[in-house]
Amino acid sequence: MKRVYVFFANGFEEIEALAPVDILRRAGVEVTTVSIYEDMTVVGAHDITVMADTIFSLCDYDDASVIFLPGGMPGAANLLACDDLCKLLEEKSREGVTLAAICAAPSVLGELGLLKGRKATCYPGFEEHLREAVVDTEALLVKDGESLFTACGPAAACELGFALVELLCGKEKADEVRAGMMFNRTKITD
Repeated sequence: MKRVYVFFANGFEEIEALAPVDILRRAGVEVTTVSIYEDMTVVGAHDITVMADTIFSLCDYDDASVIFLPGGMPGAANLLACDDLCKLLEEKSREGVTLAAICAAPSVLGELGLLKGRKATCYPGFEEHLREAVVDTEALLVKDGESLFTACGPAAACELGFALVELLCGKEKADEVRAGMMFNRTKITD
């Protein structure tokens, strides 16, 4: 079974965390939201309180297909300050597990040296933290093979979710979820 772990820290960007979780679950992917604290309650950057599925210390992460970091500030800084999470990211990167990060969160991967020579994007102003990455500041979403997905911010949250569904379940399933959510419509009428 494919499993995605999504890490929540106080100050996370709510739409960047919850939109991909919603899309992945619609596709039937097992998603576990994880508080990096000893409390499952986490408060987002816009004062939306969310209850994670579990806390960091209760998981072993052996079944991880994707490790996903939502952005937001100070959420991304709080993720970087979590030593256990940083060790997990380094370990899973060595194992070839897919890492995904959006907005300010690619800076966590960059600060850990996990982006060296890799293509990535981030929220404007965080580029200097993507150490030795090949940064595309114009991209909504950047895929570097199947093991690294980065996105620029809130506007990319759904596209990141669909890209992860395609990775884990195939293009047909991603297209099905996209259509079911009406993302195939573009007409706006005044």
